[in-house]
Amino acid sequence: MKTKNRYSILTAGMIIQFCAGIIYGWSVFRGPVAAHLNWDAGSAALTSSVMLAMFVIGIILGGWAQDKLGPMKVTLAGSILIGMGMACTALITGDFPWLVYITYSGIAGLGVGTVYMSTIAAVQKWFPDRRGFASGMIVCAFGFSLVIFAPLAKFMLSGLGVPNTFLIFGTSFLVVCGVCSLFIQNPPEGYLPKGYTPIQTANVKQQYSPKEITKTKQFYLLLSALCFTLPAYFILNPVFMSLGVDRGLSEGLALLGVTLTGISSAAGRLGVSWASDKIGRKTAMISIAVIILCASLLMTIAGGVLFLLCIMLISLGFGGAASVYSTMTAESFGTKYGGINFGLVMIGFGISALVFQNISKELTAGGSYTSSFVLAAITCIIAIILVLLMKNPAKNITKKQKT
Repeated sequence: MKTKNRYSILTAGMIIQFCAGIIYGWSVFRGPVAAHLNWDAGSAALTSSVMLAMFVIGIILGGWAQDKLGPMKVTLAGSILIGMGMACTALITGDFPWLVYITYSGIAGLGVGTVYMSTIAAVQKWFPDRRGFASGMIVCAFGFSLVIFAPLAKFMLSGLGVPNTFLIFGTSFLVVCGVCSLFIQNPPEGYLPKGYTPIQTANVKQQYSPKEITKTKQFYLLLSALCFTLPAYFILNPVFMSLGVDRGLSEGLALLGVTLTGISSAAGRLGVSWASDKIGRKTAMISIAVIILCASLLMTIAGGVLFLLCIMLISLGFGGAASVYSTMTAESFGTKYGGINFGLVMIGFGISALVFQNISKELTAGGSYTSSFVLAAITCIIAIILVLLMKNPAKNITKKQKT
């Protein structure tokens, strides 16, 4: 049986992730959708929180299903959900605006989580020799999505209207992601790239099941550290454009800010992943938390260009976390159950999105985001402490192998 070219699988996965990344563009969609549906701004903003929760559920379900059914079937199912969710959003009228929670947040969000996890898990198995590189490349495509789709969506919404924009995006993603899904599959059992010999056989032999990882301290440290690293991004995510305008930017520059978050997120996903191969996963994770900590403190006073710099740094850290935490999970617990295991770690992502967005909503009732960003800085300090308590993945697996 001829082994597939692993770079063709990586490329297909990157295309799928690129399309799926549009789900983070709600800050661009929110205003036009709210106006089209005569929907209040607060309820429209909640769409982002519901989507992120469904995204995590999709990651867990997608990770579990791809371990059972294989990544091709699961990625195809997720692609259908993304296309359906976006297309069905086009049909919603002002009589029932809350249906956006079901179509965009629920159906499409679930689909995005599904393809996100199934493609990452498959690609990591094809690149045991360059896992950081492969993880960084595929999630970089996810982050880079906003660079193209944010201005494109803005143009389409103003020229074609809300229904046509969602319909075009939905049908396009259904076709493109559906075709690319046919290329996503796991390598043969025991696959190793030509010329590659694992340094530690323990990394290959010891594979933790989902039940086993929940009995380890490492799992809860990963989940909690991820949760406390990301609040600054989730506070900003629904209000990138509106807060930018409040901080002295024109609407055009605020849109540029959304685009810059995509560039920074993509750079973080690729750059931090690459750096973690050199400096170690824990050092990279601590560096991310320090960057977000500093940017969060600056955000208490930032306006104009400084505001743009701060959201770029926070987005860079957010993107870096997406890549290095998935790699850290795979190296801590193995790749056999990598999909569901990282899905369980991503519960921390979902908790962070739901909890800190709602806390921020209460803290910003008076219009000031100072308290929210001070809180985000404090959570980064907690994250740093949690990372310091983690074990080195290789040592963790080796120790269990000996007992």
